[in-house]
Amino acid sequence: MARFTTEFLDELRARLPVSDVVGKRVKLKKSGREWKGLSPFQQEKTPSFYVNDQKGFYHDFSSGKHGNIFDFIMETEGCSFPEAVERLAGMAGLALPVASPDVARQEKHRKTLHDVMELAATFFADTLASRVGAKARGYLADRALSPQTQLQFRLGYAPPDRFALKEHLGKHGVPVADMVETGLLIGGDDIPVPYDRFRDRVMFPITDIRGRVIAFGGRALEKDVPAKYLNSPETPLFHKGDNLYNFATARQAAHNGAPLIVVEGYVDVIAMVTAGFAGSVAPLGTALTENQLALLWKMVDEPILCFDGDRAGQKAAYRAADLALPHLKPGKSLRFALLPEGQDPDDLVRSGGRGAVEEVLGVAKPLAELIWAREIEGGSFTTPERRAALEARIGELTNGIRDEVVRRYYRQDLSERLARAFAPEGGRGYGRAGRESGRGFAPRGPGPGRLSTGGGGGFRRGAPPSTGAALGRGPYQAASPQLALSPIMRGQRSAISRREALILLSLINHPWLLHDHLEEVAALELAHPEAHKLRAAIIAAFAHDHHHSPDPEEQAEKMRADLEAGGFSELLQRVERAITTDAVWAAKSGAAREDVLSTWHQLVALHRQWHSLLRELKDAELALGDEPSDANLGWLRDVKARMAEVDGTEALIEGFGQLSGRFQKSV
Repeated sequence: MARFTTEFLDELRARLPVSDVVGKRVKLKKSGREWKGLSPFQQEKTPSFYVNDQKGFYHDFSSGKHGNIFDFIMETEGCSFPEAVERLAGMAGLALPVASPDVARQEKHRKTLHDVMELAATFFADTLASRVGAKARGYLADRALSPQTQLQFRLGYAPPDRFALKEHLGKHGVPVADMVETGLLIGGDDIPVPYDRFRDRVMFPITDIRGRVIAFGGRALEKDVPAKYLNSPETPLFHKGDNLYNFATARQAAHNGAPLIVVEGYVDVIAMVTAGFAGSVAPLGTALTENQLALLWKMVDEPILCFDGDRAGQKAAYRAADLALPHLKPGKSLRFALLPEGQDPDDLVRSGGRGAVEEVLGVAKPLAELIWAREIEGGSFTTPERRAALEARIGELTNGIRDEVVRRYYRQDLSERLARAFAPEGGRGYGRAGRESGRGFAPRGPGPGRLSTGGGGGFRRGAPPSTGAALGRGPYQAASPQLALSPIMRGQRSAISRREALILLSLINHPWLLHDHLEEVAALELAHPEAHKLRAAIIAAFAHDHHHSPDPEEQAEKMRADLEAGGFSELLQRVERAITTDAVWAAKSGAAREDVLSTWHQLVALHRQWHSLLRELKDAELALGDEPSDANLGWLRDVKARMAEVDGTEALIEGFGQLSGRFQKSV
């Protein structure tokens, strides 16, 4: 506040009646000496918000909020006091005071550089709309970025010519030195003729908190370019570790109650905003920094960090966790959402829309849970020494938390997790299922599952106590490079697919299938975490029942009884509800063995084919993004056509009902 004198603030108050400032956001009506309107702070039908220009304040009887013009701007726009003063000065037509001649010169120069960046942004946008930008427009269309979205985010295109932008800015009288200083040209003592930094790239303008362009990110259209994404260098306007992509818009959205979501890339931010998540931001070409973390915590108490569901995304989540730990304060933390394997936010929005994103965000996990999952991932804790080492590592992590209160609660939380993990046998759950789904039965694919913090507890009756074994091979050993058995890897769909439901129901009603198909069952890629849980329980129940009845119906009854005793009744009902047709005869109990086998082979073949096509779809989309050629477009369309064929074949199986009572071999 020292920058603004009392005289300057009084001048602003004199020039700007409260009703003028408030009236830009609230519809006011004259009421005697005052103005009144509906509260801007909460929903109401009867006006209880009053403005008094003579006294220079507003008062909201519904929320109790009271203040002057500076308070109103800070409350409604979520900005700091200096920013509120700057905005009001702009409204009043007053120049901001400067502290010294040097500061005045710097401010004037910075304004000149802002003007240069604005000219560049306009040039890139115009080029995108021109004949030269056809290839870039094709790339954006393939990424489902509509013309309206392109305008909203001011996307552009830098042409391939080495001097296109330089010549354009030169025509507007911009000195080459300013072009180099803003990072638009590459220059230096060893470069006699400075040239354009961004060439043949889709351009993403990066703005400051006031919406002014301060930098660019450029996405290459040719695949053989060394850097797929190229960002502006550090300049007087741009410090990449101190800003966020979409920062200004997201701050306003977060102030209005939207969740604050951090994703990894520019296109991911745009996809999230388009899907209705206006509070989405991304770091600027680097991992999250301390300064960016501080910016996030100024906006909300618990931002959600949303990472791609691959090994790189998991590592990024761990880095962010380590960065945040020392700086935690009471109430200030992070939550983490890992996307389904092979998908980034852009993919998720296009495949599942807003609902798919909400599902992922709804199961975002606290920081403490991520830390615990990392420390036990892939570990074997079969000896006292290894368990002691785990405890020591956790102690070191908590010692790094600077805030004493948060440190104490983290120690308590992680100590309780340790105690549960190494507790003697007891409690609920399918401990043996965890052991059985270790190395021998772990699914080869990257499907999500559940991390049990009660590793040794909860074994079924008859299973030997085996805390160490369960920790060493079961729920405490990742079955894939991902956190395959952690709740952080929840899939994006809330309902189990009909195909997965049919597979599970076939095993429940015909446990004899497991005699010859156990390895096949264990290796199936299942997309839904509840399907993983149920499969593990089915295998455990089958393995536990050493005296299999020769009667298939008795086997099915025993299987159901074991699953219900293990607490799976509700999940069984959900599986049965997922099968929407009247019946698939061979999945039901009482079907002939020949029909059951025929249906089983069809289901498994379709299931494997579908997952293979999903992987190929991802490859085709990436190829088209890297090289938007007719051949790659044809590949993508071919994959989608084959997926439609699988859907059609699957519909035949799912639609086959009780009319004949047998599976038709012609399917």
